[in-house]
Amino acid sequence: MTATDTRTRLLETALKLIWSSNYNSVGVNEICKQAEVTKGSFYHHFESKAELFCQASEHYWDKVRHDLDALLSPLNTPLEQLEGWLKLVLDTKIGDDIDNIPGCAFFSTGNQTSCGEVDINNTLLQMNDRGIKYHIAMLRNLENGGFIAPPEDVEQTARLIQQYMHGFVSHTRLARNLDNARKDLPEGIYRIIGLKPEYWYSAGKPGAQ
Repeated sequence: MTATDTRTRLLETALKLIWSSNYNSVGVNEICKQAEVTKGSFYHHFESKAELFCQASEHYWDKVRHDLDALLSPLNTPLEQLEGWLKLVLDTKIGDDIDNIPGCAFFSTGNQTSCGEVDINNTLLQMNDRGIKYHIAMLRNLENGGFIAPPEDVEQTARLIQQYMHGFVSHTRLARNLDNARKDLPEGIYRIIGLKPEYWYSAGKPGAQ
């Protein structure tokens, strides 16, 4: 196994374990065991678990960015971009298994570490800011298409989208009601952005045949 392969395996193993459990409960020993690498190899690539998490976050973002770039492609109409983003959130953060709702490992880690890990906090804030920039682009496209009125403060609206999404995911993991989740995410976002009612559910309502 090359050094690059080892590093990639550690990154992906860390993401998998933290996503299925949480940051605090996953230790270096378990990461090395699951990745089938030695602790020496781990510390060759990363100084600490915190550094691994930061690098794994960047690794994950590279994948997410491709999905978001594809969604916001000019080949998609603004409504297709919006509905595609809603579907992406439901598919990746909520899923179909009420007993295994993925949630967001990064948001959960932020709650666990708070300000105690400065590098982790900065990494998560950077990811948050990147997400907000994509929301701004989506809002601009919807505005230019006449689907929403010009936002008074587009950056604030983009932040509200981000905040609602994280709160929605956390609440869904607690409430464990997938039917409500599939209704509440789109309708909450429609209300936040001021989507004109005639354009609600342009891709069809959840459960509609």
